[in-house]
Amino acid sequence: MTRIELVRGDITEQEVDAIVNAANSGLLGGGGVDGAIHRAGGPAILAECRELRRTRYPDGLPTGQAVATTAGDLPARWVIHTVGPVYAKKDDRSALLASAYRESLRVADELGARTVAFPAVSAGVYGWPLDDAARIAVTTVREAGAKVELARFVLFSADILKEFEAV
Repeated sequence: MTRIELVRGDITEQEVDAIVNAANSGLLGGGGVDGAIHRAGGPAILAECRELRRTRYPDGLPTGQAVATTAGDLPARWVIHTVGPVYAKKDDRSALLASAYRESLRVADELGARTVAFPAVSAGVYGWPLDDAARIAVTTVREAGAKVELARFVLFSADILKEFEAV
């Protein structure tokens, strides 16, 4: 069973096997967690992402899916890029958010990763309400049945950490 840990901090500093990136479908960096990972990891991550765009995902990585690259200069071995859904009040997209976590764990299992650090996928600029994002994240990771031994949620602010602790 996967042990879940909650910490406040910077995901780019985590010494784990894999770091999950809340990526956009273009895989070429952006703002928030995505931009921070690309900046801290250096050009090797971007080079692999460009190759993935060219060979496997010319239209972008679909929402709810995940793919791995090197971690470049990060202390982790791999970055698992996943695309969470943009929150839409009138359209229940929670299955896509859960899929982003499940698919990240599936990729981690394929890589042989034992420790994985997650951000709060979709809870930033994608607008997902924190309480619901935390519930979906923790419940999905807890129930996924992955071989990963430790799933660490690395949360940027005290408010986000508080919501995850409540779950």
